[in-house]
Amino acid sequence: MARGGGYGWALAAGLNAALAAISAKFFAPPLLKYSMVILFNVTMWGCYVNSLKALSSLQATVTNFAANFISSGLAGYFLFEEPLPSKWFVGASLIIVGVFILSKSSIEKKLNSD
Repeated sequence: MARGGGYGWALAAGLNAALAAISAKFFAPPLLKYSMVILFNVTMWGCYVNSLKALSSLQATVTNFAANFISSGLAGYFLFEEPLPSKWFVGASLIIVGVFILSKSSIEKKLNSD
């Protein structure tokens, strides 16, 4: 599997994790709420396992975390009218930069060890 596909799976896993949290807050009927949480969590794990097939565990985990953090924050802002202070944007930017640094260093280390 191509490395780009691995990042796509990791991003999808993070998005599904955020959707699980959103559905726990958003949907009122308990049966629908818990069904959606389970569905999104199962989908998240499937995407995460697929990302591990193409990426190192560090790359997959950090990318998943970053996607979850950013999509949860944006969903809170757009769906629940939660404020996003400037510190959140600074933190989100640092997380994204960290993901790129970790991904690049992990790729370089793997190429050097081959």
